[in-house]
Amino acid sequence: MGTKVKNMRMTHTKRSLINAFVNLVNGKDFEKITIADLTKGAQVNRATFYAHFNDKYEMLDYMIDDSASNVIEKRTLGVVEFDQDTINQLVLAVCDFHQQPKIQCRRSYLSLAPLLKEKMLIELKKYLVKSLDNICTDSEKSFYVPIYANIIHEAGYLWSSGITPFDKEEIAKKASLLITGGKG
Repeated sequence: MGTKVKNMRMTHTKRSLINAFVNLVNGKDFEKITIADLTKGAQVNRATFYAHFNDKYEMLDYMIDDSASNVIEKRTLGVVEFDQDTINQLVLAVCDFHQQPKIQCRRSYLSLAPLLKEKMLIELKKYLVKSLDNICTDSEKSFYVPIYANIIHEAGYLWSSGITPFDKEEIAKKASLLITGGKG
């Protein structure tokens, strides 16, 4: 079998497993989802699942990593800059990220929230390190990047949780002004 055909089949199977997970997590706590549930939903056998992932936690990790980097890429159009508009887009990416799974099962979302935050912070920090390369020294970056990443994440998370009265564009603008000091 050609490599291209094998890779396409593998991608399709992974996508089926991920879709099964998303469907399940909408109505069932993550901790109660079994491999049998996932394979049944994806219409694959257990061996096929294990050909792609070691367990449901690795699958979740894969999904979240992919999702976090994709929303940042989509919002920034792949351009790495440090300015007010880009910070706006990063906050909006966090809003998108926390809205993506559409997890109606509140217990599932609460159990996954720390992992979602951790993965998004990692991706934000990667982006910010690159965007500050020609602006800050390494020492300054090691100080600013975690602070900026946490401000960006918290702003988006507050919006997606419904904790703030601001709409997402307004909260993105406020966070970007805070980070850039009002300089665009």
